[in-house]
Amino acid sequence: MNHHEHAVHETSLPAAVADAAAPAVVRRSDPQVRPVTVRDIVEALAAGLRDFQAAPLYGLAFGALYAIGGMLIVYCAFAAGVGYLAYPLAAGFALVGPFIAVGLYEVSRRRETGEPLSWSAVLRTIWAQGHRELGWMAFVTLFVFIVWMYQVRLLIALMLGLRSFTSLQEFLVVISTTPEGWLFLIIGHAVGAALSLVLFSLTVVSFPLLLDRDVDCVTAMITSVRAVTTSPVPMIGWAATVVLLLLVASLPGFLGLVVVLPVLGHATWHLYRRIVLPIA
Repeated sequence: MNHHEHAVHETSLPAAVADAAAPAVVRRSDPQVRPVTVRDIVEALAAGLRDFQAAPLYGLAFGALYAIGGMLIVYCAFAAGVGYLAYPLAAGFALVGPFIAVGLYEVSRRRETGEPLSWSAVLRTIWAQGHRELGWMAFVTLFVFIVWMYQVRLLIALMLGLRSFTSLQEFLVVISTTPEGWLFLIIGHAVGAALSLVLFSLTVVSFPLLLDRDVDCVTAMITSVRAVTTSPVPMIGWAATVVLLLLVASLPGFLGLVVVLPVLGHATWHLYRRIVLPIA
């Protein structure tokens, strides 16, 4: 070894020793999830009902807001001459429920922690979170809703032809009495179920998690998916229950959503508490 190599070797040793002695960068661990059972879901529903009974005005207000949104979107469809899209619009509107329920999560959180419950506090939290990671989650929800409506139009064009329906009644007659209409219903509902499952997996835990902790939306979505894959049968059962209740509540002019949405929203918060382990 010549003198230059010896010098380089000697000077590199202290650097290597210093790197080894330097403290490792502590990475914030991702939220941990635990498996849940059907009993957890039933108890979460019961807790959600208690929250609604304890603070009914908040639940009724957010439920009414959601119901009015559904009415407006269907009214706009008829006003624009595409009333035959009223059913897929109403079905797709259920996809944005988790975002509307953010205020309900905050009500349940405040009741749980004993913090003062007031409209100013709840709305202030929603406004503050909406400009952070929750805003990105709202974008994800809206994106899936747009994808749902595009695939509906595509399926109509592919299976029912490039025709326009003069009324919702005509559209319903075609899809219920023709082979092409039956195929459209089968494939459309299958695609809708797949999109609903994807969005449910991304949001069932992420919305309450973002409200509760300082994490980014990607981490929140990954945690939500892990929650579903950890307990697939109970969680898919919960997803089916949510979709079924929202659809049934939407049938009488969306009026049932005034009560169903707040109960499901509060229940989702309590289910999140059972799924995601508290910070150690």
